[in-house]
Amino acid sequence: MPAVTVEDVLVLPRVAAPAGPGIAERSVKSVTTAPSGLEGEGFPVRRAFAGVSMTELDPFVHMDQMGEVEYAPGEPKGTPWHPHRGFETVTYMIDGIFDHEDSNGGGGRITDGDTQWMTAGAGILHIEAPPEALVASGGLFHGVQLWVNLPAANKWNPPRYQDIRGREAKLLTTRDGGALLRVIAGNLDGHAGPGSTFTPITLVHATLAPGAAATLPWRPGFNALAYALAGRGTVGAERRGVHTGQLAVFGPGDSLSLAADASQDASSSSFEVLLLGGRPIGEPVVHYGPFVMNTREEIVQALEDYQHGRLGRIPAEPVAHRQPGDLPVD
Repeated sequence: MPAVTVEDVLVLPRVAAPAGPGIAERSVKSVTTAPSGLEGEGFPVRRAFAGVSMTELDPFVHMDQMGEVEYAPGEPKGTPWHPHRGFETVTYMIDGIFDHEDSNGGGGRITDGDTQWMTAGAGILHIEAPPEALVASGGLFHGVQLWVNLPAANKWNPPRYQDIRGREAKLLTTRDGGALLRVIAGNLDGHAGPGSTFTPITLVHATLAPGAAATLPWRPGFNALAYALAGRGTVGAERRGVHTGQLAVFGPGDSLSLAADASQDASSSSFEVLLLGGRPIGEPVVHYGPFVMNTREEIVQALEDYQHGRLGRIPAEPVAHRQPGDLPVD
C-alpha cells in the first residue's frame, strides 16, 4: 500500500496531542463491518457505510473501498458510462491506475496516492476504467471512492474537477514519529490539505506502525468516522478493536484516538485508517442510485433529465486521456 510516503517521517511537521482542561476524547458509538459486493463491470468493493444512518454520516453519503485485489492479465474492470447529480465524488487511488472520461470532454489518470475530486453539481456523465496496458498485464488495484453531499444551494453548480497529485497531500507525523498522516482535504492541527470543498470536511489517510498510537485534534462541530483500510488496531476512548473493512462512528468531543496492534496480519505491515469528518449539512437527503438530492421531485427530474440527454451525451469518439500535468487544478 504505497500511496505517498517518506523515508524518514521524523523530518515532517508533528501533530500535537490535545491537552488541557475541558478536552474531551471522542468515544465510539458504533462499529460496523462493510459487506462485500461488485460494482461497475464487476470489480470487488466493500460498502463502507452500509448499516449506518445518514444522520451519523452527514455530510457524507456513500463510500466504497475498491479492492484490494491482485488482478490476473485480462481481469481489471471499470464502470460503464453513468450519470451523477447533486454531490461530489472523491476517488483516492492507493494502488493501481484509473482513467476517467466525461461527457464534457474532460479526462485524466490517477495512480498511487492521487485523488480526483469531481463535483457533479447539476449533472454529468462519466466513465472510469483501468488503462489498456493494465488490463493486459494485470496488477494490484486498491482505492476508495467517497461521495460528499452538496448543500441545496450548490447542487446546481456547473461540474468541476480538482486533480490532486499524491505529492500535494500535506504530510505530517505524530510526536514520536509512529504515524504518517496524509491530509488530502481540510485541516488537521493547523495544517491544510489541498482539496477544496463546498462543505467543510477533513479527510486524512493515516498509517500507523505496529504498536504506534495517535491522539489527534478534531473539530468539535464535525462528525468523525474511521474506516480500517488494512490491518488491526483500536479506536476511541474505549480502545475499541477494529480490523480491515470496519467503520467506527465517533461521538462528540475534541480529539480522537487510534492505535495499531503490536502484531499485524500477514497481509498488512501497518494499520491503515481513513479518517473523515465534516460539518453536517442538516438538509433532507433523497438518494436514488447516482443522484443525491433534497426531494423526491428532484430525483424524478434527474431521471427525466438523464433520459432526455440533458445531463450530457456519451462522446461519439473516445476522449483522449490526459496526463497528470495536463489538467488544471480548481
